[in-house]
Amino acid sequence: MTEAAARRAPGTPCWVSLMVHGMAATQEFYAALFGWEFRPGPQQLGPYVRALLDGHEVAGIGQMPPDRHLPVAWTPYLASDDVDATSESIRHCGGTVGVGPIDAGEAGRMAIASDPAGAVFGIWQAAEHLGMALTGVPGAPAWNELVTQETASVAKFYEVTFGYEEEAVVSADFDYLTLHLNGSPVASVHGVGQALPRDRGAHWMTYFEVADVDESVSLVEELGGHVLKPARDGSQGRLATVADPEGAVFTLVRSAPREEDERP
Repeated sequence: MTEAAARRAPGTPCWVSLMVHGMAATQEFYAALFGWEFRPGPQQLGPYVRALLDGHEVAGIGQMPPDRHLPVAWTPYLASDDVDATSESIRHCGGTVGVGPIDAGEAGRMAIASDPAGAVFGIWQAAEHLGMALTGVPGAPAWNELVTQETASVAKFYEVTFGYEEEAVVSADFDYLTLHLNGSPVASVHGVGQALPRDRGAHWMTYFEVADVDESVSLVEELGGHVLKPARDGSQGRLATVADPEGAVFTLVRSAPREEDERP
């Protein structure tokens, strides 16, 4: 699905960003994998570029400050009409605000927070920069999923903070729910119990659409990345979990056609 950049309803994932140690090598990796080009973005937190796909902004890559020893990870940003109020709500509901709220030049106002289980996410109050101008096409973000130990308690945090409604998958052995805004699914929460990676803990996973998952997996390896979960078929389509050369984990997906896409 392509979409013109527009102001999104609060709680909608509107951007993804990655902080890395080696900007040049990371840009080369994603340019080769997804066909991205880059242009400078706001520099309030240090060197930062925006990734463009066919001229449309789809993601951001920034330089990790030398004094910060944070995990290298893709981070989704959730839309807010008032970052300061959202930050207060996050603290009130048991989360933590680690950065901000701060202004990102003329682009907007932002904060970086973590939920009560420790999963990190951003909050974006748009001014000039509205967020992703493309989603769901090869080379662009397609979905965001929170991977956590169990869904019940942490889902309540997101519902209170962002006003989501939840739709659970009724299954004795599958702890999974979808977060909805205005009747439409915007993200998912997957409780994996003891399978939660000890080295990462709870985290948000960004899915990037690709035309061919198997070809993209081979390319990731050629470019110095790693395959964590080989290509497999699931309810969302064909997918594989990989990491870039600095260890940022993401999922490649060739999305299954949705019912409305199949109608004549």
